[in-house]
Amino acid sequence: MASKRSTVCLDDDQLAELRAAFDTIDEDNNGFITLQELDTALRCVNIKLPGYEIRELIGKYDKNHQDGKLDMEEFTQLYIQEKTKRDIGTTFKKVVSTRQGVNTIGGTSYASSEGTTHTVKQGEQVAFSDWINRHLKDDPDLKHLLPLNAEGNDLYLKVGDGILICKLINLSVPHTIDERAINKNNLTIYRKHENLTLAVTSSSSIGCTTVNIGPEDLAAGKPHLVLGLMWQIIRIGLLNDINLAHHPGLVALLKEGEEIEDLMKLSPEQILLRWVNYHLERAGCDRRISNFGEDIKDSEAYTYLLRQISPQERGVTLMPLQVSDHHQRAEAMLQEADKIGCRSFVGPGDVVSGNTKLNLAFVANLFNNYPALDTNVVIDEVMVEESREEKTYRNWMNSLGVNPFVHHLYSDLTTGIVIFQLYDFIRPGIVDWNKVIRKFNKLKASFREKNCNYAVDLGHQFKFSLVGISGKDINDGNPTLTLALVWQLMRAYTLSILAKLTDNNRPIADAEVIEWANSKLKPGDRFSSFGDPRLGSGVIILKLIEAIKPGTVNWDNVLQDAVTKEDQLANARYAIGLARKIGAGVYALPEDIVELKQKMLMTIFACLMTRDFKGRNLTDGEAK
Repeated sequence: MASKRSTVCLDDDQLAELRAAFDTIDEDNNGFITLQELDTALRCVNIKLPGYEIRELIGKYDKNHQDGKLDMEEFTQLYIQEKTKRDIGTTFKKVVSTRQGVNTIGGTSYASSEGTTHTVKQGEQVAFSDWINRHLKDDPDLKHLLPLNAEGNDLYLKVGDGILICKLINLSVPHTIDERAINKNNLTIYRKHENLTLAVTSSSSIGCTTVNIGPEDLAAGKPHLVLGLMWQIIRIGLLNDINLAHHPGLVALLKEGEEIEDLMKLSPEQILLRWVNYHLERAGCDRRISNFGEDIKDSEAYTYLLRQISPQERGVTLMPLQVSDHHQRAEAMLQEADKIGCRSFVGPGDVVSGNTKLNLAFVANLFNNYPALDTNVVIDEVMVEESREEKTYRNWMNSLGVNPFVHHLYSDLTTGIVIFQLYDFIRPGIVDWNKVIRKFNKLKASFREKNCNYAVDLGHQFKFSLVGISGKDINDGNPTLTLALVWQLMRAYTLSILAKLTDNNRPIADAEVIEWANSKLKPGDRFSSFGDPRLGSGVIILKLIEAIKPGTVNWDNVLQDAVTKEDQLANARYAIGLARKIGAGVYALPEDIVELKQKMLMTIFACLMTRDFKGRNLTDGEAK
């Protein structure tokens, strides 16, 4: 389709701004703008178009054919191409400022020196501040920062030394960051930057998308980026344990004809919806919900849910149902939630307005505290427990911003869509998207396998070892064969990042990574393979980190002669923390070092090599 050549080019700040606008317009936070949401956005900027023209816009830019929805990439194209005809860009401030509970903040750190405007949802600022105050109030390392003033700018101003975000990460996913790696005193600008680097790389390691977020953004206190990262961290913590491995009683949510495998394929959000409806049915309530927005605005479902899951001695009642005004009813409902210590994330306005993000957090917190499920159910843990390897690969994919978000490694790859995105990250342009089927229904179920066949063909172009692997294996979610492909994708991605830093962008082999490491190490510490038993203590990795950035390792924290697994794990945790602290995007875990997982060890050394190459481009002051 011919279109007017665009003369609009967006820089990084404009793209970040567009992302903020997209997130504001995307009221249900599902990663897409629907026909109704686009219509609302256009009306807010005084563009009133008939429905058929709005549908034409969606049809024109919906390249992924997502049932009349636009993702961020498609929305960006619409913005660029239509800007000269419809002045969407210069009036986005009007769009977001008309939304209830949304503030516009000029520039960064509240100084409009960059001439930009960012959007901040007040409800999220209050919710996250309150969550941090409640759960980190007793941390001695945060006494100089807490409590946060939820109504002011504290949330953005107090992340500058990096300690708060590091602690929030460990709250959501315990032991992600070794406390010894955090700079807690003598906080010079460089030591603060190290903490912020540690926070960003560690966020990626647990599955947060940090593609457009850097330590400098957090140091500057950019509100939309601080809120975006904090939400990802908090969300991961809230949803981490909503699965069969931690709650076997979830089998009660199976529908007629379903197997446990069907429940495993559901996202945590889908499980929570079923969980709410399960308890509504048990409570004798006729209401059912299908979302955390429109369906909960009158607080009726919440009132019945709270009564059903609460211990009888807490005295939770159905009294809120006697209140006719929805805002007052929401307040009464939240007072009932407070009886069980679960008044978190939402205020009355967030309930009545149907803030999907905060209501999801509210329900997840209810589930984590009062699941009210049968605790005597026994299921095969091997079948439902996510392995360490699977979690590492899943977090890596999600950190890159793949769409859809990967909740279950095998079922979420069966369409091939995520795999194609990974190929494109490794070698942009390699995927012929005209060959990819993006929309499926029961009649086109076989097209999934066609996609997967193409995914395997691309793997051959990368010279992957795919003997015995077919598209059907990926489509069927075969664990062993899917892992074989995913590992090679992760390895190729890691080495592709490294290759981009070389003089001629040439491919890097494993042997070259070993050669580089040995060139940095003293003769007695050199190794011949990633299976060298001496690597298991973590000491050689620590010596390599020190060689890359002298002064990083506090040798008082290192057990040089570590023999026991416990001592080796202590060294490995410290090594992983320091690698991330100097900017190495490590996804491997300490256990991978101690257990000599050669694949994961290769990625650690490759990430450190990447950091070393990047460091050569820094100024002496930055590098040190």
